[in-house]
Amino acid sequence: MSDTHSNSNINSQKKTAKEAGSCNTKEHREWNRRSFLQALGLVGGGSMLFANTALSVSQPSPLSAALSDGENDNILIICRFSGGNDGFNTIIPVYDYDVYANARPIIKIPPSEFINLEQDQFAMPKSLNKLENLWGDGQMKVVHGVGYENPSLSHFQGSDIWANTDPDNFRTRSGFMGRYFQDIYPDYAMNPPACPPSIQIGSVGNLIFRGPGNDFSFAVSNPERLLQIAEDGTSYNLDMLPDCTYGDRVRFMREMTNTTFNYSDEISSAYARSTDFGTYLDDSLGRQFNIISRLIKGNLGTRVYMVTLGGFDTHSNQVQRHDELFRSFSEAVSTFYADLTAAGWDDKVLTMTISEFGRRFNENGSEGTDHGTAAPMLFFGTGLQGNGFVGEHPDLNTLTRGGNVTNTNDFRQVYATVMRDWMCVDEEVIQTAILGEPMESLDLGFNCTGGGSLQNNGEEIAHVVTYDENNQPFLNINTPSMTHVDICLYNIIGQKIATLSNEMLNRGNHVIDIRQAANTTLSTGQYVYQIQSNIGNYSKSLIIS
Repeated sequence: MSDTHSNSNINSQKKTAKEAGSCNTKEHREWNRRSFLQALGLVGGGSMLFANTALSVSQPSPLSAALSDGENDNILIICRFSGGNDGFNTIIPVYDYDVYANARPIIKIPPSEFINLEQDQFAMPKSLNKLENLWGDGQMKVVHGVGYENPSLSHFQGSDIWANTDPDNFRTRSGFMGRYFQDIYPDYAMNPPACPPSIQIGSVGNLIFRGPGNDFSFAVSNPERLLQIAEDGTSYNLDMLPDCTYGDRVRFMREMTNTTFNYSDEISSAYARSTDFGTYLDDSLGRQFNIISRLIKGNLGTRVYMVTLGGFDTHSNQVQRHDELFRSFSEAVSTFYADLTAAGWDDKVLTMTISEFGRRFNENGSEGTDHGTAAPMLFFGTGLQGNGFVGEHPDLNTLTRGGNVTNTNDFRQVYATVMRDWMCVDEEVIQTAILGEPMESLDLGFNCTGGGSLQNNGEEIAHVVTYDENNQPFLNINTPSMTHVDICLYNIIGQKIATLSNEMLNRGNHVIDIRQAANTTLSTGQYVYQIQSNIGNYSKSLIIS
């Protein structure tokens, strides 16, 4: 820290202390809690970083609690290979081994070090040997050649693009998961859900969970910090504060922080409700997966987690570095699913790998590889219902851009598939989240039966908002039996705007013209509808334009 900055902080502290002495009524009247939030830059932000932990600012409301149910209770683990993973030494193209070996005379994986995944087609190195059982048990799939057109080979831009799904503008400052959570929790800034929507370890500055107005992750820099929170919880003392404007400000900030640390209480409680599996490696990734397994088994309720394994920028000495990284990764993932299987959670948890880019096909002069384009994504979980490869492998004989392959699958299509078929997210929400047009699902082995489909499952009400050619919204619902429904419309701060329906509905499909049913002026913006019935309660956000 520079001397100038230090002096500035000292002067600022002196000024604040001086202001603290003038505890007059006018100050208290003018400095309300909302202006304090605005001064802190928290209104519209919903979170701040404090002691390496993302802190939100208030308690859940009934509205947020209803929305927190989400589309289903499936869990997604994003495992980030930070640095740009080399896909060709991860999934070895045995079918074209001569071309592969000629491009990598020093760093190629020899056949004696193969684990064959598909005879004469693909293999993985023996450093990933702990994944062999997952493959054999039908709990592993590989999506070939994932990337995008005209890829950035910058670590920072590449990471941002994989998070914000906007290859044309890496400066977009929100991520696909953040935009998804913004739809579920439109009033998050003032009323966050009872449990963190997402938890990330490492990658604290990553954009994936940042929405247009809020950051939706409980983020810690390392597993030790999360373990401390899980074991102890944290709070700040509110006693002995001066009865003046300064004291009010400090009290409010501490109250706000303590409210957020209710997430710490929830995390700690979930952790305490579960037990250690006991066989994870005592390394960074092993500790990350171990903690997450405890939170899942303890029924925390968080649906998306991100773990981080760094060190994949293998410009030199790649074989040894990959060996160390892959042994850590395969041990962690195989132990994680053995843990979940023993606890009966394995069919609810999907793990996928991401990295900011792949590596060039040809090795460099330092026994490594330079920044490249497409690479495989790995998927794990019982929900995959079988092993296999998805999509075409890139053509190794047609290289572009200084020795790179062309991607054969778009990473946004992979994201859309996971959101649609695993998390059961509505199609319009997916398009908003990934900033693109509808994308056909890849065959990853799972299918969603809910998430906006108007085919109800015989027990619950199916519901989805559609829009006509004039962008007017209609609520479409399908009731499995005759039932009484009370459907209300709320603005994003939880105020009831209108009752859309309060009547008995017969079994079958029903369409409600939202503007007409509201019978009041609806301004452009985001709203939430809530369906209450004796079958169940349902909530979802929508846009009025």
